[in-house]
Amino acid sequence: MATPHTTSRTRPTKVKKHARTQKRKRDDVDAEKLQDAVSQIDLNSTHTSFSDLPLSAPTVEGLKSAHFSTLTDIQAKAIPRALQGSDILGAAKTGSGKTLAFVVPVLENLYRAQCVGPDAGLGAMIISPTRELAIQIFEVLRKVGGKGHLFAAGLVIGGKGLQEERDALSRMNIVVCTPGRILQHLSQTSTFNVDNLRMLVLDEADRIMDMGFKKDVDAIVEYLPPDRQTLLFSATQTKRVSDLSRLALKEPEYISVHEAASAATPKTLQQNYVVTPLPEKLDTLWSFIQSSKKSKILIFFSSGKQVRFVYQSFRHMQPGIPLLHLLGRQKQTARLEITQKFSNAKHSCLFATDVVARGLDFPAVDWVIQVDCPEDADTYIHRVGRTARYEKEGRAVLFLDPSEEEGMLSRLEQKRVPIERINVRDKKQMSIKNQMQSMCFKDPSLKYLGQKAFTSYVRSLHVQKDKEVFKIENYPLEEFASSLGLPGAPRIKYLKADPTEVKELKNRSRMETALSESESEASEGEEGEVSTKKNGVRTKYDRMFERQNQDILADHYSKMVRNNDDDELDLNKLDGEQIGDDALFDVKRRIPADQALSSDDEDVEQLSGAIIEPDQLGPRSINIPGTSAPLILDSKRREKLLKSKKKVLKLKDRGNKLVFDDDGNAHQLYELENEDDFRARGAADEQRERFLLSERERVEEADLADKALAKEKRREKREKRKERERAEEDGGKADEDGETGEDLMANFAADAEAGEDGDLEQERPKTKRPKKWFEQDVVEPEEEEREIGTFDEMEAAAARLLG
Repeated sequence: MATPHTTSRTRPTKVKKHARTQKRKRDDVDAEKLQDAVSQIDLNSTHTSFSDLPLSAPTVEGLKSAHFSTLTDIQAKAIPRALQGSDILGAAKTGSGKTLAFVVPVLENLYRAQCVGPDAGLGAMIISPTRELAIQIFEVLRKVGGKGHLFAAGLVIGGKGLQEERDALSRMNIVVCTPGRILQHLSQTSTFNVDNLRMLVLDEADRIMDMGFKKDVDAIVEYLPPDRQTLLFSATQTKRVSDLSRLALKEPEYISVHEAASAATPKTLQQNYVVTPLPEKLDTLWSFIQSSKKSKILIFFSSGKQVRFVYQSFRHMQPGIPLLHLLGRQKQTARLEITQKFSNAKHSCLFATDVVARGLDFPAVDWVIQVDCPEDADTYIHRVGRTARYEKEGRAVLFLDPSEEEGMLSRLEQKRVPIERINVRDKKQMSIKNQMQSMCFKDPSLKYLGQKAFTSYVRSLHVQKDKEVFKIENYPLEEFASSLGLPGAPRIKYLKADPTEVKELKNRSRMETALSESESEASEGEEGEVSTKKNGVRTKYDRMFERQNQDILADHYSKMVRNNDDDELDLNKLDGEQIGDDALFDVKRRIPADQALSSDDEDVEQLSGAIIEPDQLGPRSINIPGTSAPLILDSKRREKLLKSKKKVLKLKDRGNKLVFDDDGNAHQLYELENEDDFRARGAADEQRERFLLSERERVEEADLADKALAKEKRREKREKRKERERAEEDGGKADEDGETGEDLMANFAADAEAGEDGDLEQERPKTKRPKKWFEQDVVEPEEEEREIGTFDEMEAAAARLLG
């Protein structure tokens, strides 16, 4: 028998982990029993709790751990029908629990079908319009399905490497995604198979079916099998036949639990609107933030550039409440971090675009402020739905320009939205126009953000479909630019473009925009009009040499500087007759000029202060005040030079800096003496000796005066001390009651008088201590008391003490 192998290890070795085996179907699931229970559900009866429904044990455990017990209205009607396999169009108010209405059927239907493991393939696809909403849906799916279900669920929203998502997609049974990213995998990932897909869920379906995702959804549906179950949920559901036919729905059941309600918004939501002119919107917003520092506020703007400008401006002004901003152009990590911060904050203010208007559940939001009017009533309903969720209270305020009031109120009335008007208190209203102008003047980058914010806001007004609400000719754009701190309203060029085409251009990806631009440039090059490249082909080296520094001085910023050669364009006109290029917007800074001067010569004279000779033909000479020689104008380039105050200043003679002496006479800052006068007073060595001698005499005279002053102070101090001693001797002894006959007030006045000199020291009684055993009886000679007054006496005393 062989001896066992021994080692020096004192602890037992760990058992090697076995390789992960492939997930298999569960043997303990009675699918037939669950299926029979589901088929026997009475759809006409009312269900109040999840225990009334035939759900699997893992789902029941997950709902219990997540503290879900009572069914909401949309859940009570949608879940039983979805369990039986019907296609559903679900519409309910915001915050009514629509997410759980499709998460539970997805888990249960796949559980009964045993769609588990990589071999089963993808069983359910949940599509949301935004990344934040997709993350929220995935968290609910993980909480409910993480207590016993064996499904492999994943999140595909971008922000990560494409290869990493490709490897995970082949093993997923449930995927939560956004339209653009999942379409990219359907078209590019060969291992992604959707042939076994059983359920398709569209959350916020009306937004997904909108123009921005129309092409993506059509392409996604072509990849999916036709025999599937489709669920559509939203707060404002679409009923258009064209949308339903595109999704290939089979006899869908329309469930609208709040269709007969008196209001389309929750009853616990208090809704108000304020009629404030466009130039006063930022003043009203700042005043509101100052009065609500202990609240959680969500503020909506129509564009991301407005969000960035207002956030940066208010952050410099320090309102006293934490500020956050969220927009679609941010990176995914930053968006997740900001969303998490605002969710966990107790008091905070978030500036955002409509990217957070749908589906997101921020806990305990007190106020929803809409600074810019929403594009329609549905957008308004989704925005205000971020507060007053799950029967909690909330407040919403809408800022309306006087030109928007009538049209927007009629749209809200059609959607059964109750709203009341409130007024701003004049005492609480604060103006921040001066601060905005000061910040824009000091910070060019902030001024640039303000110009882009103005441009994006006017553009959002121009592309709106409802022209009865958004009448761009009625907006005071000049005053609005002034309220942003800008010196003038940027000039904007419009095109007679169809709003649908403009919105399609806005939603187009950057890659498609770049390809279209390159194709247009190539076609122009082939025609020989613009491009000078051979055969109209632009190589990567051409693009490399055409690149410019993308800072505030790049081309897109120089467009905001007005050229005098351009014609004036009225901001409030949409005729487009003065535009010759293909850009939708072309922003230039607008500088109001005096129209009294007509000729270029008079304009040059006004800006430079020069005297021009207009009768002269050819080169002209100009006498500019402050220059020694006249300036010759021999070209238009030299004439344009005079229109810049900075360049005219360089042409002028430099001045001399003067200083004034005690007599008030002006002298140059560095004034030298005449050399002849200096030599007339004698040699340099003799002048130096005379100077040193005169300074020595002056110092000695000052020393004698200081000694006399110190001697007089010592004499006065001695006299005051003697007077105090005499007063103490003549004061008498104490009486029986312990009182003395001296005048305490007089002593106090004398002490205060003596203390003004600062030289009087309080005398302490001297007690003679007994000598130690090692000390000798040495008789010290009595030293004559001396008063040290000058520096020489101090040196002599120090020398005596040192021996």
